[in-house]
Amino acid sequence: MTVPNDIAGTAALAILESLLLELNDHKLLPEHEIVGILKDAATAHRNAPPGAHDALNAAVSDLINSILAGGNSVRRR
Repeated sequence: MTVPNDIAGTAALAILESLLLELNDHKLLPEHEIVGILKDAATAHRNAPPGAHDALNAAVSDLINSILAGGNSVRRR
C-alpha cells in the first residue's frame, strides 16, 4: 500500500517532534541545540536551489519556523 505524502509527512513530523522532546527531557540535547537543528532545517529549505519544488521548500521552511515560534518541539521553561 502506498502512503500519500501528507500522511507520511505528518507522521514524520510527529515522530521527530516526540524524539526532540525526549532528547531534551533526558538531557541528551540542550534546548539551544534542538532550536539550532530546527533553524538549520528551515534555512536549508529556504535556501534550496531554485527548481520545481520552490513552493514546497518555502512552505516547509515556514512550517518549521512556525514550530519554532510556537515552541512546540521544545518544552521551554
